[in-house]
Amino acid sequence: MFTVGLPHQPSQPMSRRWRLTGWLLAAVWLFFLNIPLLTALHQPEMWRRVLGAVTLIAFGLLYVWVFEWARGRRQARRNIPPGRAWTFLAALLGLGLAGIPGTEGDWLTTLVFVAAAAVFLLPIWESLLVVVLAALTPPVTAALVPGWEAEGTVVFAVVLASFAMFGVTRLAQRNAELQGAQQEIRRLAVAEERARTARDLHDILGHSLTVVAVKAELAGRLLELDPARAATEVADIERLARQALADVRGTVGAYRGVSLATELAGARSALAAAGVAADLPETVPSLPAERDELFGWTVREGVTNVVRHSGARRCQIRIDPTAVEIRDDGRGPAGEPDTAGHGLVGLRERARRLDATVSVGRPRDGRGFLLRVTLPDDGRGTTG
Repeated sequence: MFTVGLPHQPSQPMSRRWRLTGWLLAAVWLFFLNIPLLTALHQPEMWRRVLGAVTLIAFGLLYVWVFEWARGRRQARRNIPPGRAWTFLAALLGLGLAGIPGTEGDWLTTLVFVAAAAVFLLPIWESLLVVVLAALTPPVTAALVPGWEAEGTVVFAVVLASFAMFGVTRLAQRNAELQGAQQEIRRLAVAEERARTARDLHDILGHSLTVVAVKAELAGRLLELDPARAATEVADIERLARQALADVRGTVGAYRGVSLATELAGARSALAAAGVAADLPETVPSLPAERDELFGWTVREGVTNVVRHSGARRCQIRIDPTAVEIRDDGRGPAGEPDTAGHGLVGLRERARRLDATVSVGRPRDGRGFLLRVTLPDDGRGTTG
């Protein structure tokens, strides 16, 4: 029966239109105060008419203000202070009692509003106590005050309004929780997208800058010994820098892709610049796009680690429709075999999307380092 506006976006300012709607939703039920108001206006004595009318007007204004105040706190997901809630209820009840000389027994109608306000302002057990007392007041006062009749309709209205307000309160609470959950989902989605972008940038720049550093070091050594080859290496550095810039722009623009063939070509150049003998396949399988991209990322990450960390003299890459393997004869993994840096963490996340497994560690002969990504064989890859 007595209702307030449902929660808007938590912690966001309410629009003027929404605030006006809240006031109207609370004020429309004041129509039911017309019975005690008519009783006051038909009093034979002027002071009774004035007292009854003034207290009812003050009661209605306070009721609407209290609901708007409480609604604002609920929309902001802030608690309602118990002391202030009880103060407002006492003020409403006091105004109803103060108008008795003008409203006589019809003042009991104000108990319907007091009970509804208690359900909205107080915890469930405290509000239940107020509702019970409000429902018992009409028959008790009828028995104690001569001339007052037992207002069964008031008792029914108190119970009905309290149940209605309880439902509205729970609905408002659930909607606030739902909107809070939706905001959290949006926040997590943004965080995940930022993490994905950061991971891609790490993988792209980690590989490219490693190769640039190796080639720059080589060019420095060759500058006096072989100026022509040094110039070639410098040209490669320029090309790699431009390619890295294009990859970064592609990542930001969400249109960059990684292909296995391109990464194998880059791996051949990077390994040669680092002085690592490369054993790479001359042809690659024809793969679905998502597998080709995953294998490309695997080659990029594996070769980056070989060039940067391994101290290897030889690197071997093997590819079939369901697996890619990068093996070197370097110093091998430091610490636990399955430890992973940022690049391998990103690679595992990509592999997980295709139900692939990533294994790292030493080969069976105990020398060097092995990175292998294996996909379930569903028959989609064919050798080209």
